[in-house]
Amino acid sequence: MQGVRQNLLISGLTCLSIGAIITLSLDPALAPFGVTIGLAGIVIFIWGFSTKPDEHGLSLEEIVAWQPSEGQLPDSGRVMYRIDTTLDEPITTTILCGACGDVATVEGRKPNSWDCPSCDAFLWHNEEE
Repeated sequence: MQGVRQNLLISGLTCLSIGAIITLSLDPALAPFGVTIGLAGIVIFIWGFSTKPDEHGLSLEEIVAWQPSEGQLPDSGRVMYRIDTTLDEPITTTILCGACGDVATVEGRKPNSWDCPSCDAFLWHNEEE
């Protein structure tokens, strides 16, 4: 189960809001139901606040070392490829060639043109510069 803390906090706030709306409605017969839902919302909100935050993300070393898995891509009439560029420093770009399944790593952003170093397949050439 993921996001337990967030789910409890959202549920608590929702119950508090619904309880307040029902309690402040024009029908006094509904006030006990509104108070009960509001109190349950307070309990759920406090319970959510007391739980530990979910920390299941990747470490900095895992993020820097990440590469797409090698493997061929389906044929679509021409050679497919996949480009992944990191957003944070150090900026690196990985290029997966769909013909041979090889992953090449380039320092910096996406190059203007690329031929696969493993199978010499032409992947792209940017005419806009």
